[in-house]
Amino acid sequence: MSPMLSTDAVGTLADLLHELGDVPPERVLRTPPPGTATEDDLLRLLHAADKRLCELVDGVLVEKPMGWYEARLATILSHLLEAYLEEHDLGFIVGADAPHRLQFQRVRLPDVAFVRYESLPPPEQRKMPIAPWAPDLAVEILSESNRPGEMNRKLADYFNAGVRLVWYADPETRSVRVYHATDQVETLTEADELDGEDVLPGFRLSIRDWYARADRALKGGGA
Repeated sequence: MSPMLSTDAVGTLADLLHELGDVPPERVLRTPPPGTATEDDLLRLLHAADKRLCELVDGVLVEKPMGWYEARLATILSHLLEAYLEEHDLGFIVGADAPHRLQFQRVRLPDVAFVRYESLPPPEQRKMPIAPWAPDLAVEILSESNRPGEMNRKLADYFNAGVRLVWYADPETRSVRVYHATDQVETLTEADELDGEDVLPGFRLSIRDWYARADRALKGGGA
């Protein structure tokens, strides 16, 4: 389990940033003061006119970076997964504006998340502003300001909450890291395919094709 943050007044801002995984200071909100933020604060920002995607980490709101290229990759993956689910009605997909409570005071927003029906609580408990369940698959599209320490903390949160499969897509290297546990990782390149394994049986996606589809937005269309 990733350690709880030391958000008391004795430490410095540098200490806090380091505990968050060396997150850049411009992504840490100072209102509410670090250590006092709540789920209501997160939802208020999420539903504001100038919506801001933030994760809640032990009373600290950390803004989630998402460039348009990263958003394009997430959109393409969501579209392909939805097409798969039209034929295999196993569960459903949500995007980065769907928060998941992984533990007390730890709310994460994966860029794409898939949850199987059997992982859900009873129907009367599903209409919650923050999902009280962990997805079966969590996907993160790495942005320039993401730091290794930050993503390692997030990875621990996912697996401690019961996530079965995690994909970290890295547009800079055009690769995807596939995790089955925090210490079980395989790095796939454009020569490989993503495999849904037993979470999404039969789902396969060429990593080269995934990035190529996103690249079309850079080129203005065409091949």
